[in-house]
Amino acid sequence: MRRRVLRRPVLRRPVLRRPVLRRPLGKPALGSPLQILLLACSFALAGYAGVRLLAGDWFGVALWFVGAAVLHDLVLVPLYAGADRAVARGLGAVGRREWTVYVRFPAAFSALLLLMWFPLISGQMAEHYRLASGLSGDGFLARWLLITAVLFGGSAALLVLRLFRSSRSSRSSRSARS
Repeated sequence: MRRRVLRRPVLRRPVLRRPVLRRPLGKPALGSPLQILLLACSFALAGYAGVRLLAGDWFGVALWFVGAAVLHDLVLVPLYAGADRAVARGLGAVGRREWTVYVRFPAAFSALLLLMWFPLISGQMAEHYRLASGLSGDGFLARWLLITAVLFGGSAALLVLRLFRSSRSSRSSRSARS
C-alpha cells in the first residue's frame, strides 16, 4: 500500500498594485503652458529649417532623405544587427554574454561618429572643408581613431572595475560565511 504524502499549499505573496495616478481636471494633458510653448517653438524652428533646406534643391534633399532611409534600413541595420549577434554569440560561447554591453556601446557610438563624419574621416572633403572653414581637413581619421580607442578603453576600464567589485564582494561574503 502506498503512503500518500500531503503537501502544504504554496502561499503566494499578494500582488501589490500601484495606485493609478490621475491628473487633476484643471491641468492640460501635455503639461504646463511653458512645455506647450517650448513644443510649439521647436515645431516652428523645425518648420523654418525644413523650408530653408528645401528652398534650394528640394528634389535633391528629398532624394537624399529617401536614399539615406533605404540605405539605413536595408543595408546598415542588418549589418550592425549581425555584428551585434556575432559578438553576443562569441561572448556567450565563453560564458560571458553579459559583457556584450561593454562592446556594444563603444562600437555603436564609434560607428555613429564614422557615419556622421565619413566624408572628412575618409579625406574626400578635406579641400571643401578647408575652403568653407579656413581650417585644415586633415587629422579627422586620427581623431576618430583616438575617440574610438578612448571609448573602448573606458568601456574596458568599467568592465575591469565591475569585475573587481564583484570578486571583492564575493570574497567578503565567503569570508563572512566561514
